Amino acid sequence: MKYIACNQEIGRKREKRGGFAMLFAVLVSSVLLSIGLSIFNLTVKELVLSSSGRESQFSFYAADTGAECAIYWDFKGKDIFATSSDSRSPFPSDPNCVGAPIDVSHPVSGPNSATTQFVLNIPGGYCSIVTVRKWSDAPPIIKTEIDSRGYNTPCPIDAPDQNRVERALKVTY
Repeated sequence: MKYIACNQEIGRKREKRGGFAMLFAVLVSSVLLSIGLSIFNLTVKELVLSSSGRESQFSFYAADTGAECAIYWDFKGKDIFATSSDSRSPFPSDPNCVGAPIDVSHPVSGPNSATTQFVLNIPGGYCSIVTVRKWSDAPPIIKTEIDSRGYNTPCPIDAPDQNRVERALKVTY
């Protein structure tokens, strides 16, 4: 009989310790799970941030390509971009940049200024929309303003796109 009574006491002690071990295991696993979820959340945010920075860089390079193209043809060509006069004969008649032709045939002229806009499709799926404005406050001095907007998506950019990033450059001389 002593033997049975002793085993009953041991059994009771095991029950009390078993509950504590279960509570301790749940507590430790919940702490480890919360730490793991926090690290996962930080990793996801870092990936989104680095992806955004990369797409922003692509957009900036597209804007830079458009501005450089306009500057090149403004100095290299003859009458490529319209001034306030409607009569012009651009040379060459078919300028191109990065292997793509640019259409400069539809300028909008005003009394002392003219604006020419062209779209540049850049290989790799990027786009640049360039606006060249020429005006004269005191003829014969002509001022030029180039506004180049680069996008990380291909042209046309009419459709809404949640991942589109736009960067702009403005050059005045």
